[in-house]
Amino acid sequence: MLTTTIRLDHQLKDRIAAVAARSGKSAHAFMLDAIAQTVEQWELDHEFSATADQRWMKILEGGKTIPWENAKAYLTARTSGENPRRPAARSPRH
Repeated sequence: MLTTTIRLDHQLKDRIAAVAARSGKSAHAFMLDAIAQTVEQWELDHEFSATADQRWMKILEGGKTIPWENAKAYLTARTSGENPRRPAARSPRH
C-alpha cells in the first residue's frame, strides 16, 4: 500500500477526528472511506453522463422519442391499474 501526505487545516482535522470518533472509526479509516465514496460517485456520475450523451447522439441521428406528456400519462394510467395503449414514438424536431 502506498502512502500519500495531505495537508489539512487544524479546523478540518479536528472536525474529521470528531466525526470519525462518533462513527467508531479512526480518522485514517474515515478519510479513506470518504475518498473512496467520492471517487465512486464521480465514476458513477461520469458513466451516467457518458450514457446520456450517447443516447442523445442516437436521438439526434434519427432516433425516435416519446413526448414527456405522453409518457407521463401512460405511466400514470399504468400505476392506477389501467391497461393503456403505449404511446407512439416520433422523430425529434431539429
